[in-house]
Amino acid sequence: MSPNEIGLIDAALAAALPAGTLYAVGGRVRDEVRSTLDGIPRPAKDLDYVAVGIELPDLVERLRRIGRADVVGAAFAVVKATFEGATVDVALPRREHSTGGGHRDFAVEFGPGVSLEDDLARRDFRMNMLARAIPGGELVDPYEGRQDIELRRIDLLRKAAFEEDPLRMLRACQFAARFGFAVTPGTMEALRRSAALVVTVSPERVRDELAKFLALAERPSVGFDLMRAGGLLPYVLPELAESVGVEQNEWHAYDVYRHSLETLDATPPDDLILRLAALMHDLGKPRTKDGPHFYRHEIVGEEMASQRLGGLRFPTEVVERTAALVRNHMYSANPNLSDAAIRRFVRRVGVDNLGRQFALRAADIVGSGLPKRSDENERFQARVASVLAERPPLTARDLALGGEDVIDELVAAGKLPRGSRGGPIVGEVLQHLLEQVTDDPAMNEPSRLRDAVRAFLTGAHSGRPGVSRETW
Repeated sequence: MSPNEIGLIDAALAAALPAGTLYAVGGRVRDEVRSTLDGIPRPAKDLDYVAVGIELPDLVERLRRIGRADVVGAAFAVVKATFEGATVDVALPRREHSTGGGHRDFAVEFGPGVSLEDDLARRDFRMNMLARAIPGGELVDPYEGRQDIELRRIDLLRKAAFEEDPLRMLRACQFAARFGFAVTPGTMEALRRSAALVVTVSPERVRDELAKFLALAERPSVGFDLMRAGGLLPYVLPELAESVGVEQNEWHAYDVYRHSLETLDATPPDDLILRLAALMHDLGKPRTKDGPHFYRHEIVGEEMASQRLGGLRFPTEVVERTAALVRNHMYSANPNLSDAAIRRFVRRVGVDNLGRQFALRAADIVGSGLPKRSDENERFQARVASVLAERPPLTARDLALGGEDVIDELVAAGKLPRGSRGGPIVGEVLQHLLEQVTDDPAMNEPSRLRDAVRAFLTGAHSGRPGVSRETW
């Protein structure tokens, strides 16, 4: 959102509410202070406000004069206001105290009797306990949050903050990774004391915090190192905790844990799947270690990554793509492979995942901590690119013969009844044809493929492992 757009929203809200009642709060204010200190602009993504000294019905009525206003958090007095093409949250100040171990276990008091300072005090860290008057612009900083930002530190106002809401421990790791801030000794002590409580945080909320710093931090390893130091890692990612101290062979300068994090940091931000794959590509090593070897660790790691990401409720596509990258990360980058072998490699990895697979290999090399040994990977990628430039058939959709054509051949051969809409055998035949054209793309012509289908059905074919006729 541009500064002009934010200014228009601020002005409209300020005009709708009594003078001196409106304040911007949340990450926007924190990032404005950061930008003031380091000169790096940080556009606000979410706009959150607090309106003091006003009752909820009056707040709703005033906001409805400029657009739509819906109370979305009646228990917390939060109003979602939509106007000027934007939607923002305007809340009444509130104070709260914990009544249990869950993030929803709070008794809440809100309204004109609650001060802005009380509202700010309930937030997680001092650096987030900031507000800015709208429209005047004065910074409200009752808990020295600006100083924490200037000193690049993450500090608690109350020692019990993590016990009240264990999610805050993951937020500390996220902020440390994204901002490069360090936790204070008191915050670290509180982390270690409360670490086991992180198991009470829902998988979805754990996922969201991990995704934020994986996708946004330049060096996400900072967050995982803080998890380890604070005692969170065995509860959040126990598989990664297993890798601490697991030594490797002479091709690596680090143990498996540090290698995984160095590989992670060598990947670019904004690609969550690639970063998850970098983090998890060697999860299987501790469980497959045999002296200096880790036989089939990519296979074991694929299953481990799938289980962990599934348990954290990541979307199915994210889980499947990440697991596939883990499984294939040990591919042979031999630039002298035949064209057919290159095509099989592309089919195995998938055209859509090639870029990530190559990026993972490049990061894996950086993460070894040793000088690069050759340009073999670059030459292999060039070979792959040259083969793909010929546009070979790589999926069943690329075949010159479709499913209906195969059904016709199966009916004619008596393998399916007339009027059949197909069955597993159709897929088996198509896969057999794909194997044939992978070896020889010139076969991808309707007449030659029909001949191949007939030969396959009569058994007059070379046959390949994985083609079963038991379903006939």
